Amino acid sequence: QVELVESGGNLVQPGGSLRLSCTSSATRFAIYTMSWYRQAPGKYRELVAVVTAGNSASTRDSVKGRFTISRDNAKKTVYLQMDSLKPEDTAVYYCNAKAAAPIATTSEEGDFWGQGTQVTVSS
Repeated sequence: QVELVESGGNLVQPGGSLRLSCTSSATRFAIYTMSWYRQAPGKYRELVAVVTAGNSASTRDSVKGRFTISRDNAKKTVYLQMDSLKPEDTAVYYCNAKAAAPIATTSEEGDFWGQGTQVTVSS
């Protein structure tokens, strides 16, 4: 079982910035594909950004050029730098970790979620 703890959510004005962090309890953090999702009230959870074990990163079109995902394997932490925030970015942001065999052992493989952190963009 992998535990994920997010932090960094807050109330921020439009145009502002936040950095979300997600720290993992995994022994071999480096094997996991790490992602950030978000869920706004009344909407489905959507993928925001992903960084693979090989450090290949991508973001959804609506946040390209504003959000950056990165990972620090030594700190077992993934980050989401969010700049030029808009009211439509308001949501609960969730961290996700995925790993599968054969790279992951039976005890390591799975699809794990954090508890979420609230981001509110409002003036």
